[in-house]
Amino acid sequence: MAAERTRAEPELDHNAIGFLDALVIGLASTAPAYSLAAVIGTVTVVVGFQAPGALLASFVPMFLIAAAFFYMNKADQDAGTSFSWITRTMGPWFGWIGGWAICTTGILVIGSLADVGARYFYLLFGWDGAAGSKTAVMVLAVAAIVIMTAICIIGTEVSARLQSVMIIGQVGALLLFAIVAIVKVFSGDGREGSVKPSGSWFSPFEVSSFSALVSAMLIGVFIYWGWESAVNLTEETRDGTRAPGMAAVVSTIVLVVTYLLVSTAVVSFAGLETLADFDDDDAIFSFLAADVLGSPWDKLVVLSIVTSALASTQTTIIPASRTSFSMARQNALPGLFARIHPRFRTPWFSTVVIAALAIAWYVPVNAASENFLFDTLSALSLMIAFYYALTGIACAIFYRHRLLHSVKNLVFIGIAPLVGSVILGYLCIKSAIDLADPDASYSGQSILGMGVPLAIGLGFLILGLILLVVWRLAGNERFFGRKPFESVDAMTVPAQAEPSEAA
Repeated sequence: MAAERTRAEPELDHNAIGFLDALVIGLASTAPAYSLAAVIGTVTVVVGFQAPGALLASFVPMFLIAAAFFYMNKADQDAGTSFSWITRTMGPWFGWIGGWAICTTGILVIGSLADVGARYFYLLFGWDGAAGSKTAVMVLAVAAIVIMTAICIIGTEVSARLQSVMIIGQVGALLLFAIVAIVKVFSGDGREGSVKPSGSWFSPFEVSSFSALVSAMLIGVFIYWGWESAVNLTEETRDGTRAPGMAAVVSTIVLVVTYLLVSTAVVSFAGLETLADFDDDDAIFSFLAADVLGSPWDKLVVLSIVTSALASTQTTIIPASRTSFSMARQNALPGLFARIHPRFRTPWFSTVVIAALAIAWYVPVNAASENFLFDTLSALSLMIAFYYALTGIACAIFYRHRLLHSVKNLVFIGIAPLVGSVILGYLCIKSAIDLADPDASYSGQSILGMGVPLAIGLGFLILGLILLVVWRLAGNERFFGRKPFESVDAMTVPAQAEPSEAA
């Protein structure tokens, strides 16, 4: 709503961070060390040696949607990102549900990230008893959420400085691990069962079946998710029309390079048989680190998992809190969510609410069953693919009158986002079909005849629809009176935001 925002509306701390800060936060939100540890065993079980190729294929829709974020942010620098853009182009009902999906992802995953960070923190210091105690892990996880929430409120600049240190530590440890592991394989010092990398590993077309590739890509969507946190900070970033969108695009490129190198090293050094033992087990790096780096350097890898999970605990709060803040500012949520801290100029109320809801979800669910908590992570793929796909469609609609101005416009602002949306839409539908089977869940249980992950996803969607209808029945005409199919021509766009110049 950059072109429509009035002085009376609450505003965040402008120019708090720069491009590099936004890039760091985008990278940290994906939790690269934890994400790889969590999925590499499963991906390998699904596609074998082509795990790097499957992760490369997963990068394609992410990069295409990142392009949509880049161009939409040029025209509308709104902290609500997808919510604001979908509302402009597809109307308030779609926009509200898109915003709800973003908030839901944060609520579902924040506790899980803190849980992993807490457990690995204990393992880092050799406190195996505490690491094996659900109560000890939960207490530390909740404390971590509270601390990270406080840092988010204190200021975006402080958050960026902290994230800079944490992302350097985790990515540096991953790259060190990967390089040493590959060198050992080629020198003949790898584990029993290690295999020298092959070029075919990077080809998704070498996967034995299309179904297996799709399954691996569904997992891949999760490990790339989070880079858009950089764009959620657009109102707090210098050169807000360009820097946040560029940070999102660059972060996806950095991630794919990191994922390809590290996944190749893990598959090569460990071999398929060892990795099969770590299906659905995030301990693979701590297991291999001693063989790759030796003691005490193996602790660097464990530390990278700790920093990865804790960093993402903080940065994952950002999209949900900024989205709910933007929704309140546009009368899509109660005005309380738009409250700004008078000193730090951050959306303190929405930040606290998102963190509180995340704790309220994590504690009882984890106490009931750790497998049930894992099922909530499986439900994330539905939410992520849903609002990413809507964002790609919104980009094409918003710039529809500019698409034929040049080949670049047609390709980068029209075709690319739509292709990304089609891929993610298909993955969303395929994920729903797969998750309908109770046997596909961690718990193996069913709710109303469907798997727990699908039940969670649909449950939150239905809850969102109920809240949406209630909000509409309460009036709120300023939001629901907005018309769909806005376009870039209908608003004042800075000269540097012309898509034909940037494409």
